[in-house]
Amino acid sequence: MSKPARVLTFKCANCEKPVKVFLQKVSACSHIQPYQGVCGCGVLKRHATGNKDAVESYLASPEGQWSHHH
Repeated sequence: MSKPARVLTFKCANCEKPVKVFLQKVSACSHIQPYQGVCGCGVLKRHATGNKDAVESYLASPEGQWSHHH
């Protein structure tokens, strides 16, 4: 299985400038790869790939309060 990218770039929903999101360290689990970054305009951008339920849980959680459990 290939490793997830460490950095992804998206367009900011607020100012439309590029915003880089960085792979967050969780567990050695392949169920989810969460990403997070802050645009230059100050808007937080979160993204995740992997298991649908885990991704939805991550994106719906308050900032900094998500954790992945088995």
